[in-house]
Amino acid sequence: MARASYFFTSESVSEGHPDKVCDRISDEVVDLYFRHTIAEGLDPWALRCAAETLATTNRVVIAGEYRGTDSVTKDLIAHTARMAIRDIGYEQDGFHWQNAAIEVLLHGQSEHIAMGVDASGNKEEGAGDQGIMFGYATNETPELMPAPIQFSHKILKDLADARKSGVLAMLGPDAKSQVTARYENGRPVAATSIVLSTQHLDESLSSDDIRAIVEPYIRKALGDILPIDTDCKWHINPTGKFVVGGPDGDCGLTGRKIIVDTYGGAAPHGGGAFSGKDPTKVDRSAAYAARYLAKNVVAAGLADRCTLQLSYAIGVAEPLSIYANCDGTERCDLAALEARLPELMKLTPRGIRGHLDLNKPIYARTAAYGHFGRAPEADGGFSWERTDLVDSLKDLLT
Repeated sequence: MARASYFFTSESVSEGHPDKVCDRISDEVVDLYFRHTIAEGLDPWALRCAAETLATTNRVVIAGEYRGTDSVTKDLIAHTARMAIRDIGYEQDGFHWQNAAIEVLLHGQSEHIAMGVDASGNKEEGAGDQGIMFGYATNETPELMPAPIQFSHKILKDLADARKSGVLAMLGPDAKSQVTARYENGRPVAATSIVLSTQHLDESLSSDDIRAIVEPYIRKALGDILPIDTDCKWHINPTGKFVVGGPDGDCGLTGRKIIVDTYGGAAPHGGGAFSGKDPTKVDRSAAYAARYLAKNVVAAGLADRCTLQLSYAIGVAEPLSIYANCDGTERCDLAALEARLPELMKLTPRGIRGHLDLNKPIYARTAAYGHFGRAPEADGGFSWERTDLVDSLKDLLT
């Protein structure tokens, strides 16, 4: 049984954080391959892409593997990366979308991996790798996400929107946030500390100046759902100045913010990163499936919170195990729940891709502000946030 009263903290980073710049570029490459594959009438089920990105002072290196259309050239990939950097907002001497040197080192997928993963004869498409994946949901916020990570994301997203609109043009793209919530009787009741470090382009601005700029946005982001304690500890740009940011200030790599991407430490993570991977990689697609199922469990009222684990072996289609844990908040038999879930959704890589309609260019938008707790979109983006299994689960209520 989980503790009833405690403090819990989660952090987020903005789209301009060096690692998130790399996640965005890697996911733009996946989307690029999907767009060209679909436009050329080719089979999106056959697409394979795994793109890793490194970024430092005015240099970007994109490496990895692919199998798909040859119309996605190295020059096109480099151009796509530049446009992503431009959209994020980097036009600084040390990292500029026009001037950064971009090297593309993608190569063809290993035939040995393809042999194990591809469908053939009576063999269904297998998992792209071994691994364990977790999904989580909790009813402590409307998005069925843990409050500290959900509000850490929202603070940064709201500030980024204001920056891009020109209202907060004095801020730069790089930022980090952190929210500590006090829980009573298992529910978040107040924010007790707020940390924000945001890049600013005007060197004359002090920490107090930055706090005066950002505090109204922070208060609005938390709203009435997570009230700010009267004695809340505020740490806004605590080091003083933050002018040099992004890959010029710190090297970035794809896949280094996996806890930011998921549940802020409130639930386990299987270890695999998401960005840059096509949905045959169960690191990504099965984690989306696990979130989808866990969210539907909580939305159906079967539990106040739910953790699901799935496990896979490379080249094997069916999951090796399905495990549900609701921390004693369940209102159903957990063994019956574990048996029902694969009846509602086929949990093979191909079954997940089909059920969630993942063979689309929907991934660049996931690269910042969390892969979960977002609204499902009309074009299929964030399809794993749907709650369309609720009616099929309610008969398990005890």
